[in-house]
Amino acid sequence: MAKRPRPFRIATWNINSVRLRLPRVGDLVAALEPDVLCLQETKSPDEFFPLADIKRLGFRHVLMRGMKGYNGVAILSRHPLAAVDGAPDWCSKDDCRHIAADIDLAGGPLRVHNFYVPAGGDIPDPEANPKFRHKLDFVAEATTWFAAGAADRGRSVLVGDLNIAPLPDDVWSHRQLLDVVSHTPVETEGLLRWQATSGGWVDAARAIVPVPEKLYTWWSYRNRDWRLSDRGRRLDHVWLTPDLRGALKDATVLKDARDWPQASDHVPVMAELML
Repeated sequence: MAKRPRPFRIATWNINSVRLRLPRVGDLVAALEPDVLCLQETKSPDEFFPLADIKRLGFRHVLMRGMKGYNGVAILSRHPLAAVDGAPDWCSKDDCRHIAADIDLAGGPLRVHNFYVPAGGDIPDPEANPKFRHKLDFVAEATTWFAAGAADRGRSVLVGDLNIAPLPDDVWSHRQLLDVVSHTPVETEGLLRWQATSGGWVDAARAIVPVPEKLYTWWSYRNRDWRLSDRGRRLDHVWLTPDLRGALKDATVLKDARDWPQASDHVPVMAELML
């Protein structure tokens, strides 16, 4: 009997320090076996990125953009990568929040965008809170860039910690979080405008787990028993260009990762594509 082809697996995870949580990358590999893993908030300058350890986990091809202490993004791949240049210096801050690559696959290249959108601070007022203004400006700039044709090449995946839970069922209480950063109307409307670019990105997780089912990828460290209270938000996303909608076979939110030792407050999200 012929062996069934294995889906291509792409995962995203805000690791909240790649050096601190390096053992958890091994746990993720054991649980999900991704072909590509996109990390956010790596918090490591490139010269200190644990490249040798990552390669021992099977990711022979790595691109990273990091800085000391905060932010940072990386693409880890079992397939050859080619860096994609030409993206803006988002909000003129050069703060390592985006990296893109073409992945060499048998059926043709797949472009991957990995984003870490600013969290936005605590006050949902762009006049009183520069961090919130930065977040809104970043989303608006990304929307304009993609609307101008940044993903018109087709076969593209956009992943990352976008720091916005766009739908009412993406948070534990839509009513109580309407004035909380990550779910305010100005943020959710902005993210949905971004999602409408490039012919309309497909929200992979919601294509598999449709509303009204609740779906979260983040639980605050402030919750003593995060599983019991379950006050989560869906901040981490995998989007596909429309030409990949038929290739989507499954999507996974690895909720159990929130219980790992030294856990991140985010959990991995993975899409499986038959390419």
